[in-house]
Amino acid sequence: MINITLPDNSVKQFEKGVTALEIAKSISEGLARNVLGAKVNDEIWEATRPINSDAKLKLLTWNDDEGKAVMWHSSAHLMAEAIEALYPGVKFGIGPNIENGFYYDIDFGDRTISENDFKKIEDKMLQLAREKQKFSRKQVSKDEAIKYFTEKGDDYKLELINELEDGEITFYESGNFIDLCRGPHLTDTSPIKAVKLLNIAGAYWRGDEKRKQLTRIYGISFPKQKELTQYLYLLEEAKKRDHRKIGKELELFTFSPRVGLGLPLWLSKGTELKDRLEGFLKNVLKKRGYELVSTMHIGNVNLYKLSGHYDKFGKDSFQPLSTPVEDEQFMLKPMNCPHHCEIYNFKPHSYKDLPIRMAEFGTVYRYEQSGELHGLTRVRGFTQDDAHIFCRPEQVKEEFISIIDLVQYVYGILGFKDFVTQISLRDNQSKEKYIGSDENWVKAEKAIVEAAKEKGLQSKIEYGEAAFYGPKLDFMIKDALGRKWQLGTIQVDYNLPDRFDLTYTGSDNQKHRPVMIHRTILGSTERVIAVLIENTAGKFPLWLTPEQVIILPISEKYHNYAKKVLNLLNNYELRSLIDERSEKTGKKIRDAELQKIPYMLIVGEKEENENTVSVRKQGKGDLGTYKIEDFAKLVNDEINELIT
Repeated sequence: MINITLPDNSVKQFEKGVTALEIAKSISEGLARNVLGAKVNDEIWEATRPINSDAKLKLLTWNDDEGKAVMWHSSAHLMAEAIEALYPGVKFGIGPNIENGFYYDIDFGDRTISENDFKKIEDKMLQLAREKQKFSRKQVSKDEAIKYFTEKGDDYKLELINELEDGEITFYESGNFIDLCRGPHLTDTSPIKAVKLLNIAGAYWRGDEKRKQLTRIYGISFPKQKELTQYLYLLEEAKKRDHRKIGKELELFTFSPRVGLGLPLWLSKGTELKDRLEGFLKNVLKKRGYELVSTMHIGNVNLYKLSGHYDKFGKDSFQPLSTPVEDEQFMLKPMNCPHHCEIYNFKPHSYKDLPIRMAEFGTVYRYEQSGELHGLTRVRGFTQDDAHIFCRPEQVKEEFISIIDLVQYVYGILGFKDFVTQISLRDNQSKEKYIGSDENWVKAEKAIVEAAKEKGLQSKIEYGEAAFYGPKLDFMIKDALGRKWQLGTIQVDYNLPDRFDLTYTGSDNQKHRPVMIHRTILGSTERVIAVLIENTAGKFPLWLTPEQVIILPISEKYHNYAKKVLNLLNNYELRSLIDERSEKTGKKIRDAELQKIPYMLIVGEKEENENTVSVRKQGKGDLGTYKIEDFAKLVNDEINELIT
């Protein structure tokens, strides 16, 4: 008999070789019908794979992200089977699940495939799914694997096989399709009830621009048609809210191929928005004991070799810049932390000085592949709201908790009420990917887990997702459409202080090593503005919006009074402008609504005579007539309520 520990910590005994599906049936037939896979000792398995020793078990359904991943991975195989049946002789690259759905990279040979072919492929997928084809896992030798794909003529799979060790190769079979795959998969295809292929793109094999371009087909599947219908509705809403579209309409930012791909140009309104966001956060940080610092956009390449960033980001960074001095090279800054270590080293520190909280809105650079660039969410130059806390070991947990409080406060102000957290720990089976001692890793991981628990965060733990220098806590917010965005992160680091020989003098008058905590709240200004645009559909919070008030004179006769109102509003620090166009008032109002300007002030003869303004609020209509000082108080009271 073996002991199976369930998520509620109850322990049940089963015979060796029991499967997760059989365990689910022992609980209820209804549960068993909904099981898509299983999490066995933190590994994702098929529900039909035998469990031969004591284990922790979580049964995965559609309500679990891991359950969706199993479903979508299986759907990628189902799509491949359908395509092979419809287009014999095609060759397959890789076909993973992704955050929302799946894709497969395919070599169609001389055939040309377009979105016009999607319906035919979808129908074939649903036909195969209704056959309840079982997914069968089979371990094969390297020779067997090579023989099979040689006979099939699939060079892509052969390349992948040649990189694998004998004894770690598995095939999965469903219907007439056999694929090289680690799994896991569904028990059979029956849970796949609704399918939609979303788009088609080119993708170079292994991401190498010098190799053949394959056809990448993206899709998604659901266990119910109504869930697919809802997803497609949200997808259309997302298109309407696309930050690239709204950013252009509101004249916030632009890109220029002459400047370079992935390098945003902030227009006047966008700069106002960006400055207000950063200014708000700077004020919050000063009140919480942070010192603001500033560092240059480049650094000596040896700085990043010492920190480890050169090895980590070298391939994804802009290449070093040579100077007239022999063997002297600089790099565009990939991270701010090495610079902050050197600022810390500017002078000696006592234990009484710590913690030192150092913050910077520093621009960093990564050479993202052109195909991965996406508006403001994936760029080559971005501004991190970066901070590093240097503290004594006994202060780590307290500082970590303080940062969690700060993140929660800022997200609340920005309207990000719904977020989840993930604790990313080291993969103990691949320690060579990380720097630092086991002792320091254990201490750092313990501090994060305890702090998250103390703050009541229901954090998901992921092994192998830690930064190369330490474990971390990531914050993923959900926007108005239910999409997840990874923004803030907090990372405990015992390693960079060693590399940079950071010290402080303790109460025992001896030198000690501080602990370094890396943290961002927004992640990057560019990314969070993209999220804000899409979350609000461009209707920013009143305190943040670049233009709060627009004055609409009903004719040219009242331009002078409009200017008087503008000057008074400026005295109240309200960001205002006048629409002096020779257009009808109705058109001016419609245009102001489209520009998402919160307040419209209509002025004419009556308003000039009474020294008032007629107020309209964006999306709500007329609010009545106000004295100018009363209107200013109304707006400032609303702003204060939003940011306190």
